[in-house]
Amino acid sequence: MIRILVVDDNPAVRRYLRAILEQQEGWQVCGEARTGGEALQQVLESPPDLVVLDYQMPDLNGVDVAKQISAMFPKMPILMVTLHLSRQLADAAREAGVRGACAKQDIGAVVEAVDLLLHDRTYFPLTPSGL
Repeated sequence: MIRILVVDDNPAVRRYLRAILEQQEGWQVCGEARTGGEALQQVLESPPDLVVLDYQMPDLNGVDVAKQISAMFPKMPILMVTLHLSRQLADAAREAGVRGACAKQDIGAVVEAVDLLLHDRTYFPLTPSGL
């Protein structure tokens, strides 16, 4: 069973992400975090197989959280999800150790990205908008 930690300050988004991820056979959301601090605590207490991480949170942004997770667990795949994906954010996320970035409103991309990351690949799609 693949254990996934979902990190987003919006409870509706966490429920949505949990629902789409748990539809996949063998995937289980093992925890949810509302803030970057909660995410770091959960990763330390019970390291998941993968982290789905929001960019904008009340305390730390996703890039800062990803840097800390990557420093502690360099092999742990992290997928950054955001409403406002840009080339600049994707580059900053990649530098922080994130292995994929996608728009949280694109359900198919979230599932595809998690699958790729679980197979030691990356997901930084180029879109027609010049991302």
